[in-house]
Amino acid sequence: MTERSINHASFVITRHYPAAPAQVFQAFADTVIRRRWFIEGEGWTVDEFTADFAEGGRERSRFRFGADTPMSNDTVYHEILPNQRIVFSYAMTIGGKRISVSLATIEITAEGTGTRLVYTEQAAFLDGADRPADREAGSRELLEALAAELGRQPAGA
Repeated sequence: MTERSINHASFVITRHYPAAPAQVFQAFADTVIRRRWFIEGEGWTVDEFTADFAEGGRERSRFRFGADTPMSNDTVYHEILPNQRIVFSYAMTIGGKRISVSLATIEITAEGTGTRLVYTEQAAFLDGADRPADREAGSRELLEALAAELGRQPAGA
């Protein structure tokens, strides 16, 4: 019999981007832009990406690092306030096994000439297959990829 466990954890990441709140929000709302910074990356193979960025909408991605075991992210958007807030939940799997379920909030506010983004995640990590520190590190990498994406866009885009 498989040993079952659950580890609850939460973390908060605050970032400042030299872009307007509308531009930061658009990087989440526009599925072409989001795919580019959120799921595509060096060494990653995207097998599937579908997105309906709307309240009640779903996003599904299937991907692998090289030839490694397939991973998935299934997201449901619960609240979207343009240029202000995104609330969503998501489940992650590796090799078809669910490793975590999370509730996440993105808060977007104007700060100086740019935007302050606060990312808060509350997660249930299942059966020791993922760790809070790894998830936080991965989230930081994604928010850094968002910074790079915003840096590629013309100011005010």
